[in-house]
Amino acid sequence: MKVTRFDLGLLSLRLLTGAVFVFHGSQKLFGAFGGYGIEGTSGWMASIGIPFPTLSTYLAGGAEFFGGLAFLTGILTRLASLPVAFAMLVGAFTAHTGFDATQGGMEYPLVLAAAAVALGLTGPGRISLGRGRFDLPMLLPERHESLEGTV
Repeated sequence: MKVTRFDLGLLSLRLLTGAVFVFHGSQKLFGAFGGYGIEGTSGWMASIGIPFPTLSTYLAGGAEFFGGLAFLTGILTRLASLPVAFAMLVGAFTAHTGFDATQGGMEYPLVLAAAAVALGLTGPGRISLGRGRFDLPMLLPERHESLEGTV
């Protein structure tokens, strides 16, 4: 297998993004890394008006934790990107005001949503445990077309 810069770029995106999602999902689901767990997170979600806060905590935490594992391993990356991106977009527009992340804005979850969408469009790349076997290629076939000469 010839490893390209594209493969290395996808690997670096997958590993860092996956680690971030596992970290945040663990905070919501298990109270790990100083997180509030199910009870604390659902209480916070209720306080900002998110409907069905306990269910929402399980869904958001599950999307982040299991989506992060999918990104880290490269297994079911495309499928995992959908709930992960959705959770980030919901979070961006319900829990954040403004844009600047230093002021509680939606900048950070939007970047994470964009990373999830990018991985959904590209797939995990060749450096992954799935290597296309578990990635549901029927959703988006792997094709790397050159854009040269299209302008």
